[in-house]
Amino acid sequence: MLKFSQLVAPGAITVQVKSAQRDEVLAELLDSVVASGVVPAGLRDELMLRVLERERKGSTGFGRGVAVPHVKHKGVSKMAAAIGLSQRGIDFNALDKQPVHSVVLLVSPEDKPEDHLQAMEVIFKNLSKETFRRMLRQAASADDVRQLLTDADNMALPA
Repeated sequence: MLKFSQLVAPGAITVQVKSAQRDEVLAELLDSVVASGVVPAGLRDELMLRVLERERKGSTGFGRGVAVPHVKHKGVSKMAAAIGLSQRGIDFNALDKQPVHSVVLLVSPEDKPEDHLQAMEVIFKNLSKETFRRMLRQAASADDVRQLLTDADNMALPA
């Protein structure tokens, strides 16, 4: 079973994103995945274009303060996620028109669609729980987020 904690790239947790603008937050999270070494730096600009293209087709802001932008690319060999938190909120054009406070960016290999789906399932399973969302928003450090992910992987948090 895929674990949420294993999906998040080392160093790819930002407890206070710098911007309140969607595109700048997406760039910040993508840069953190590239900096982790999981995604080749040469793919950064193309991945950014694809993430923005996906957002134009329909917002990945699913409501309840959460967005899960995602992108697949043939040059990516290993799945990786980044988490960004915003106290003030980001306008993601979310379905419920509310600002987004927790963003999980998922970057996946193009040739492993089943892994991508499984990762999205793990992410959504956790983000659909009120307790998890609240604890994620209250996290004060990357270590707090990492601990929350590990706890969520090891036991079912209450809805």
